[in-house]
Amino acid sequence: MSAELILHNAKIATNGVPSFVEAIAITAGRIAAAGKDQEILRLRGPQTCVIDGRRRTVIPGLNDSHMHPIRGGLNYNLELRWDGVPSLADALRMLKDQAARTPAPQWVRVIGGWTEFQFAERRMPTLDEINAAAPDTPVFVMHLYDRALLNAAALRAVGYDKNAPNFPTGEVQRDRHGNPTGLLIAKPNANILYSTLAKGPKLCREDQLNSSRLFFRELNRFGITSAIDAGGGFQNYPDDYGVVNELHRNGELSIRLAYNLFTQKPKQEISDFQSWTKMTKPESTARVKCWFSPPRTSKTFSCRVRTCSPLWKAS
Repeated sequence: MSAELILHNAKIATNGVPSFVEAIAITAGRIAAAGKDQEILRLRGPQTCVIDGRRRTVIPGLNDSHMHPIRGGLNYNLELRWDGVPSLADALRMLKDQAARTPAPQWVRVIGGWTEFQFAERRMPTLDEINAAAPDTPVFVMHLYDRALLNAAALRAVGYDKNAPNFPTGEVQRDRHGNPTGLLIAKPNANILYSTLAKGPKLCREDQLNSSRLFFRELNRFGITSAIDAGGGFQNYPDDYGVVNELHRNGELSIRLAYNLFTQKPKQEISDFQSWTKMTKPESTARVKCWFSPPRTSKTFSCRVRTCSPLWKAS
């Protein structure tokens, strides 16, 4: 029987013996044979797709055991990325350009992936610089999990003013007149960052599908073919999981995905678990595992769902 796909003329890691081969044959989504080019090319048929690896190294797909691909996919098209930007001047120029093309009421979001130490200036942007770059479009810039910078338009959008109450799980920095400056500090935890970001407008369903497809393609570009989504605050089931499940049903989910469900409201954990178990049917493609950690040892409540999919940006 001829192979459906042959990859040859490559240095293919096997994680076995031999450690590298020149070619592999794939049929029905599985590796049917591995060996030298001449040997594997004998399995070629009239319908076989043959790929020349051009002597490049090929590795098995990578698994990321803790990331947030569901949330990342829903928001990917909304984000401005500063990853690898060499200078703060470049970053602020990108911010200004993005603000100019962002339609109301959307925000410009810079969510992680950068540090001041990557910039030639070796410092973070100031609030004055962010306000100058984007005077009218709301801007939310998060630095790691320790703080966020909001311009004046973002403060207005979320309703943080002189009369806003203090956060019990975060700090809104104020000037000597009591007005918020735009600096949010994750003290004692990052809840203030999550809750503020959650106030921003979301994409429509069609754009969320597009955003998720592009984000998963970006993960594939880095060699990731499977991941465990760690869930988290303000990521609600089933509402925020509909897009990834639709991609799965349509055969468009390009990573194997296991995800954790977290209850979002204290003292309503049992109700959530009862609701989730009713949503899962024996014939479902999802396999669900829920567990409960008693409060005396942990306050974590979670549920793991595993969805199967084949192994194989907006500017």
